Order: sequence, then structure tokens, then C-alpha cells
Amino acid sequence: MAATGETQPAKHQEVGHKSLLQSDALYQYILETSVYPREPESMKELREVTAKHPWNLMTTSADEGQFLNLLLKLINAKNTMEIGVYTGYSLLSTALALPEDGKILALDINRENYEIGLPIIEKAGVAHKIDFREGPALPLLDQMVDDVKFHGSFDFIFVDADKDNYLNYHKRLIDLVKIGGVIGYDNTLWNGSLVAPADAPLRKYVRYYRDFVLELNKTLAVDPRVEICQLPVGDGITLCRRIS
Repeated sequence: MAATGETQPAKHQEVGHKSLLQSDALYQYILETSVYPREPESMKELREVTAKHPWNLMTTSADEGQFLNLLLKLINAKNTMEIGVYTGYSLLSTALALPEDGKILALDINRENYEIGLPIIEKAGVAHKIDFREGPALPLLDQMVDDVKFHGSFDFIFVDADKDNYLNYHKRLIDLVKIGGVIGYDNTLWNGSLVAPADAPLRKYVRYYRDFVLELNKTLAVDPRVEICQLPVGDGITLCRRIS
């Protein structure tokens, strides 16, 4: 209670919460009012299955999944790439947004996690849109960059993977996305840690990757090849529209 006797909004007690909103109640309001009522049944099922996984914090939040789905429809995306799949929540969101002949090149080092969501993706009738490749993304990206037929071939690319390689991905993806196409980098506000005090009780992985995210943000801010917009959705997402 405040000194005036008024109840204060609930706030996150630890840096590392998935939502960056300061009020848990407000975030829950967004989910219950605008997200969950419109969430496809297949995405709800996959979200609930993923919630039981020990690494569930890695998943894309439901509000961000909704955002990506609408964004892909707005830009009429057809050929896309996703680096970092986990159980496939954002992948399913993308697949549902694409036309029947749309394609997603999905890259992840762990097929086992992807197979958790695969039966749900298959049941949703969109598995044929997905070309899943297991293994590190950089070697495949290098091969694609070396082949001019892949240059400018992607409408949208979503990156939610190893933060220490985000800049390495950007150096390659800028050639693969078309002019006017969009690259989305997830976690660019990194649990709110980017402005946390030096003595903040950060989790080890948050503290380790923080400098990599800071460097990415600085680089994107001055990259003349893209227009950018950084949004506080989920854990922060930066959209880069290629202009040259």
C-alpha cells in the first residue's frame, strides 16, 4: 500500500520477466482481452505444451506471436526464414500467416525441441510450408550468400537464437532479405537488463549476453542499409526494413 492508502499496480520483482511491462495486471489484461480470444487453437495447444518444458522461457510470448502473424500478413510475406525454432510457436504463427504456397526455412541446432511442436504443426495443416534444417545456421547462411540466386530472395527473416551471433547473422542476412523486406531480431531489450544498474541481480545468462545485445542495438541504429523500429513487445523486437 502507498502512503495515500491506494493500491499500487503489481510490478515484476526480478529482472528477467518475459514481459517488459511494469504491471503484471496490465500485461494479463492485454493477453486476456486481445491475444488469447483470437489465438488459433493450434497455437494455444502448442503454447500449453511448451509451458511444461523446462526451457519454456525460450518460447515466443503469445502477444509477440500475434504481432508476427499480423505483420507477415501486412507485408504479404511468402518466402521467409527463421533462425532459432525451439518448439515452434513463432514458426507456427508464421506458417499460419503465409499463403498456401508460402515457405519457411527453419534453422535450429536442436531437432528434438522442434519435434515437440511438430505434431501440432502437422495437425494445423501447415507442416508442408516448413523446411527444417538441424545444425548451426552460419555455415548454411555462408553457402547461401555465396550463391547469388538467394540474394534478395526472402521477404521476412526472424532471428531468435544465440545472441552472441546476432551481428554475424546480420552481416549475412542483409544480402538475403529483399529490398523492402524485413528482418526481425528478438530479445533486443534483453529482459530489461540493458539499463539495469551494475549491481542488479541478473541471471548469469542475462548478464553474459547483455553486451552482445547492446552492441547489436548500436550497430543497427547506424546501419544505413535499413530503417529500424524497436518495439517493447515480448522481450523487445527490432524490425529492420532493408532499403539498400
